[in-house]
Amino acid sequence: MFRTKSVEQSIADTDDPDSRLRKDLRAVDLVVFGVGVIIGAGIFVLTGTVAATNSGPALALSFLIAALACGLAGLCYAEFASTVPVAGSAYTFSYATMGELVAWIIGWDLVLEFTIGSAALSVSFSGYLQELLAGTPLEVPASLASAEGGWVNLPAVIVALLVMGLLVRGTKFSSRVNQVVVAIKLLVVATVIVVGIAYVDPSNWVPFIPESEPVPDSGGGFLELPLITSLLGIEPAVFGVAGVISGAAIVFFAFIGFDIVATTAEEAENPQRDVPIGILGSLAIVTVLYAAVSLIVTGIQPFDEIDPEDAAPLATAFSAAGVGWMGDLISVGACIGLIVVAMILMLGQSRVAFAMARDGLLPRSLARVHPTYGTPHRITLITGTVIAIIAGFVDLATLANLVNIGTLFAFVLVSIGVVVLRRTRPDLPRSFRTPLAPVVAVLATLLCGYLMLNLTGETWLRFLAWMAIGVVVYFVYGMRHSRLAQRSAAESSESTTP
Repeated sequence: MFRTKSVEQSIADTDDPDSRLRKDLRAVDLVVFGVGVIIGAGIFVLTGTVAATNSGPALALSFLIAALACGLAGLCYAEFASTVPVAGSAYTFSYATMGELVAWIIGWDLVLEFTIGSAALSVSFSGYLQELLAGTPLEVPASLASAEGGWVNLPAVIVALLVMGLLVRGTKFSSRVNQVVVAIKLLVVATVIVVGIAYVDPSNWVPFIPESEPVPDSGGGFLELPLITSLLGIEPAVFGVAGVISGAAIVFFAFIGFDIVATTAEEAENPQRDVPIGILGSLAIVTVLYAAVSLIVTGIQPFDEIDPEDAAPLATAFSAAGVGWMGDLISVGACIGLIVVAMILMLGQSRVAFAMARDGLLPRSLARVHPTYGTPHRITLITGTVIAIIAGFVDLATLANLVNIGTLFAFVLVSIGVVVLRRTRPDLPRSFRTPLAPVVAVLATLLCGYLMLNLTGETWLRFLAWMAIGVVVYFVYGMRHSRLAQRSAAESSESTTP
């Protein structure tokens, strides 16, 4: 269970002809991938929910706290990805440092993060599309608009299947589509900031951190409260400093994606240089944009007038201010942009599962690549189908919280792993080194762990149930079929043969 796969073996496996990925991506592709996946539902959807229910105008502080946690973890990711430029991200890193069982657990966790994340973005796309088509002949019928109020969320299912097809077609092709869409998203975000400044009423920012209030009676149970509240017996409340931190745990969803860059390291032309640039560069760009947009949203519309259930709060804020064309522009930009975010998260999931299959922890047939496109088409088709089903039948809030806890857990293990690999393999060449690695790793672990505790008890129960299923799958299948296990058994057999 604690056998490790050496960094050298991980890199050597990338040359297997049956499972070799094309090296098509450059630094600009990785930065654009990062920016493309990070700017998504977090800014277009969760801004309204968190401002109305947790942070108020201090939403900008929630974004900055979440960005700090991501930045600390991002430094650790950058060192790992430049040292071990292999598909699989935190799964591969953990395999090299903490052993097979931990690697399986983190891989199973990443399956949760990327699969549920892609489904969540597909649902977000559906919300903005419905906002755009409302009142037109193309309006989506209620029975096909959502899982809560109808039979199925049909637009979410369709977009998930669409991005699946794009990914089978090829990573470089997907990158080109992403570059065009990122340009559109950045233009929309810049327009929100520039136009929105004229409609900001500074009095809406007072008080910047609203006074703490008791939670509504309907939200006082263990399942609905942050876990830390239940563990420490704290009186449940919203807003105030605790609300800002709880808000950070939710808007953390807005930053997931920079670790996607690490999953594509094997497809980078110069991963030692390009991957750190992609991770840290994309994170820096979106942090500035998020803080600015959150101030605009809460400055245009008082936080207590924002509908937390609104699927398109940015568009609604401008419509309420009498700038209807901006609402339409945001809806169009969000629809286009969210498609690509769903695509890149699906890309991350397929690459993690590909790495696990190549190691034998999942059926090795899933690691075969397409003879023409050079993509892991089998696992991509399976992933896309599963995501489409989840997007069609599960609501956004549930999906977002599951993504957050899975991502934070991955960040904790990567932060620990950097220090472990420094001690066990100090000889490895590292083109990027995390500054003050032990301090950064400890801070990242503590901050990410604290944000996890601010997620609800219901989210924790679902997360633990998923991880328990993963442990069972490992002992039933992965432990016996692991390539390391088979190699070890072969060596043992040879050593006992006279």
